[in-house]
Amino acid sequence: MRRREPLRFATVGSVDDGKSTLIGRLLHDSKSIFEDQLEHVEAVSKKRGNDYVDLALLTDGLRAEREQGITIDVAYRYFSTPHRSFIIADCPGHIQYTRNMVTGASTVDLATVLIDARHGVVEQTRRHSLLVSLLGVPHLVIAVNKMDLVGYDQDRFEEIREQFTDFAQKLELRDVTFIPISAFVGDNVVDRSANMDWYEGSTYLNHLESVYVASDDNLIDVRFPVQYVVRPHTTEHQDYRGYAGVPAAGALKPGDEVVVLPSGLSTTIAGIDTYDSLAAGVDTIAEARPGEAVTIRLADNLDVSRGDMICRPHNRPEVTQDLEAMICWMDSDASLTPRTIYTMKHTTRTVRAMVTELRYRLDINTMHRDESATSLSLNEIGRVVLRSTEPVFVDDYRRNRQTGSFILIDESSNQTVAGGMIRLTNT
Repeated sequence: MRRREPLRFATVGSVDDGKSTLIGRLLHDSKSIFEDQLEHVEAVSKKRGNDYVDLALLTDGLRAEREQGITIDVAYRYFSTPHRSFIIADCPGHIQYTRNMVTGASTVDLATVLIDARHGVVEQTRRHSLLVSLLGVPHLVIAVNKMDLVGYDQDRFEEIREQFTDFAQKLELRDVTFIPISAFVGDNVVDRSANMDWYEGSTYLNHLESVYVASDDNLIDVRFPVQYVVRPHTTEHQDYRGYAGVPAAGALKPGDEVVVLPSGLSTTIAGIDTYDSLAAGVDTIAEARPGEAVTIRLADNLDVSRGDMICRPHNRPEVTQDLEAMICWMDSDASLTPRTIYTMKHTTRTVRAMVTELRYRLDINTMHRDESATSLSLNEIGRVVLRSTEPVFVDDYRRNRQTGSFILIDESSNQTVAGGMIRLTNT
């Protein structure tokens, strides 16, 4: 069987809803952990006085997390099945770690929001669902956990589904799937539950293996941010000149007509190389797609450098110095205040930018827009206007998550202080 595309997914939800336990159960029941790892978890569980194996310890790697029984940082785990490989981001649930959750969920294909069947949709459920919507995550699973503690009651599951559906009508969510599970027992995680014969959908693992993500890539708008100019300066490759990077969108082929920004000069693609193709002596590969590290050779000797953008002549990104964006503030030492200058990192381009205006601060519990706000503090989200010292080549975040996102860096501390999602419309 042909292996499907790798899937990056995140688990989010309120504190103690069972995120780490779900991932631990998924790894355990899919036979994706080593025997010595399981023995270590068994020993730690016994030391803590548990009469059961606490599978959450497989992901709660920090000592502080194990002592408190919560997730603080984003824990990444990797595993695979015969059908697909996975990268898991186990995100924290505490409100004070919202920035960690945003970091973990910003690049995933699918997010899993856990809901405790006893409590239903709570404040953190709404908070994280709104963040998933803002981050443009294409697929969402609502895992109603701890069904064993409500007697596997179908009516309770349907009630929670209705609660979330009513709330989600206000959000931009595209693909939502509801699955009743018990991560502690293992119901509907890897194996189908005999306790919920009323549920006819997929198990959690089966859904992860089968969800289709290939169509999520934007293959229409060709965007190739140049990361590095390749000039080997060797006798064998003395005339070689290529431009290395990773396509942010679109499919690139030899012979395609392209334009280089900001110069606006046009040319065609002479060839596309990868490390493997050069090692094998292959003159050029047939196509480069998003996520593939390649080197592009152009037919003409143009002045192209890091931070430039290669695109189609009649399908170009917005070239602008004035931006509007939703940002999540991540600095615990200082608040965002207008008229402050930061270093802005957008794709491979680095410029200086000033936050000229704070339009509003968003209450991510009620979605109320506080237009009287004058600053943003740690973990707060707001809409801002920025002015950059040089043009940047952007798309709306909802159209392209790569060219529609950026980070702000404090110039004195060199710390990342905010992550932004560009909005080219008034919505």
